[in-house]
Amino acid sequence: MRLVIGFLVFLPMVVTAETAYITDNLRLGLHRAEDTSDRAFRMLDSGQALEIISRDRNYASVQLPDGARGYVKAAYLVADKPAKLIVEETIAERDALLAELEQTKQAFAGPAATIQGLKDEGAELTMKLDDAEEVIADLKAENASIQGLKERYKGSLPLSWVAAAIGVCLVGGFLLGLWWVDRSSRRRHGGIRIY
Repeated sequence: MRLVIGFLVFLPMVVTAETAYITDNLRLGLHRAEDTSDRAFRMLDSGQALEIISRDRNYASVQLPDGARGYVKAAYLVADKPAKLIVEETIAERDALLAELEQTKQAFAGPAATIQGLKDEGAELTMKLDDAEEVIADLKAENASIQGLKERYKGSLPLSWVAAAIGVCLVGGFLLGLWWVDRSSRRRHGGIRIY
C-alpha cells in the first residue's frame, strides 16, 4: 500500500517533467527616450546590424542602416553575429553552392555526352581492331602455308602449264608432220599431191 501511495505521489513529478530550449529569437525595442522608458517606436529582430553612436553601462544610442536613430538596452548588444544570422548565411551559402553545382552539372552534361559517345566509339573501334587482328592472323597463317608450298614446289612447273605445253607440242608436231609429209610427197611426184 505504501508503494502505491509513493508511486501516486511521485507520478505528477514524472508527468510534468518536460525538456525545453531557449530560443535564439529576440525582439528588442528601439526607443526615443535615453532610458528606454517610453514605448518603443520600432522593434528590432535578433541579428539586426546597427551602429553604436554612444554607450554607457545600461543603454546605447544607435543608428540603423536606414538612418533611424534611437536608444536600446546595451545588455542585448553583442559584437559577434548571433547564431540565427550565421545559420541564415550558411543556408544561403549552401543554396548558392547547390545552384552552382547544378549549373556545373548542366554545363558538363554536353561534354559528358560527348565523352560517353567517344567511349562507345572507342569500344566499337577496339572490337573492329580485334576482328582485323584475327583476319590478319588468318591471312598470315594462309601466307605461311602458301610460302611453304612455294618452297616445296620451287623450280617445278604447274601441271596445267605442263599439260598445255604438251598439248601445244602435240598439235604443233602433228601440223609439222603433215607439212613434212605433204612436202615430201610433192617432191617425189613432181609437185602433185598424192597420198
